[in-house]
Amino acid sequence: MPLVNNKVGDDCTVGTDKALADGKALVDSLIKVVACYRHLASCVGGCTDTLQLRDELRQTREKAQKLAVAICQHLTSHLRDKSLPEEQRKEMELLWVAFSSSLELLHADMCKVFKMADIFSLADTASLVQNGLQGGGSEVAARALSLPDLNEAETPALPDGLESQERNTMEQEISQIDHMIEDMEKKVNVLRWMVEPHGPQYADPVSTTDSASLALLSIDEEQPGHQPLCQRSLIFVLLLLCAVVLVAATLSVCVFFFS
Repeated sequence: MPLVNNKVGDDCTVGTDKALADGKALVDSLIKVVACYRHLASCVGGCTDTLQLRDELRQTREKAQKLAVAICQHLTSHLRDKSLPEEQRKEMELLWVAFSSSLELLHADMCKVFKMADIFSLADTASLVQNGLQGGGSEVAARALSLPDLNEAETPALPDGLESQERNTMEQEISQIDHMIEDMEKKVNVLRWMVEPHGPQYADPVSTTDSASLALLSIDEEQPGHQPLCQRSLIFVLLLLCAVVLVAATLSVCVFFFS
């Protein structure tokens, strides 16, 4: 009877589970950083737009790119492994879809910041939109960078040539993200519409509530004497047309007899 090396199988399972847990942690971190970057990007061009905000955007963007590189290497190496179990492969594909979607959101927000920074220059603060907001996004940036709350000190003076330098750097970073997205599609062929998402634990009550709502709606429609709004409107229009035809016929008869 052949002997089965259970220790090797257990080690492979443990290693795969650890790789999956590491991937989830990395993707969750990227999602949070991208969300923080989107929040900060919404302040560009407004009255809260300062040199500190641009610096917080830069730091958040750099951390997002470092996470993206690490996640891309981690998921690519495992998804290209043909010995990966089917169940773990499905979970990795879910992480891949979440990662690629987050990367596209980051790319879109970076393009937005790039265009907005070109329109609204910090050298001319009078051109900023007075949207009534107060304060900055230091707390948001601190959460994204996993740092203590950043102090909102007085806005420093804008160094000469800083905006043009920042613009060139952003243009290169946008190109790098764009290239990464294209390279990902070539390395791993995961079709998003073929990946079945798993909802959270509270998804079942929601679906149950929706089903109950549809059931109540169907019961209400089947109640005797209950007419939908569109049906009542149709009846009203038909009655109105009949009244118009009747009045027209009466006038025609009167004109015929009195002429």
